[in-house]
Amino acid sequence: MPHLVILYTPNIEPETDMGALCRTLADTMLEQRDEAGAQVFPTGGTRVLAYPAAHYAVADGKGDYAFVYLNLRMGAGRSEAVKKRAGDALIASAKRHFEPVFAQRLIGITLNVDESPGQVYDGKHSNLHPLFNKA
Repeated sequence: MPHLVILYTPNIEPETDMGALCRTLADTMLEQRDEAGAQVFPTGGTRVLAYPAAHYAVADGKGDYAFVYLNLRMGAGRSEAVKKRAGDALIASAKRHFEPVFAQRLIGITLNVDESPGQVYDGKHSNLHPLFNKA
């Protein structure tokens, strides 16, 4: 963890590069620092995944409206200020990415940041972390 999952209406695919958005948002996450200057999200645990919605309904259905939903899920332990800065940075990156789309169509973007303080189970298996944790 952290995982950022993007759900979007596929009608925006001809107008934007969702792979580029994923990379931009991952880079935004990796740039985040806490109050002591430490990296907020571990490089090896940062994931951004985007999925087009197979079925969707947006607003009143009378237009070719689009929607992008971003959900950042992270483990507990970060300060409220760090969480807010991360959310602000991610929404700013998404807005910059979609600026050309906003000029062409009606689109909504939502970002939710969730924390998992009371996980019942958090199983992991990865050989990515050692690659980035070399001192």
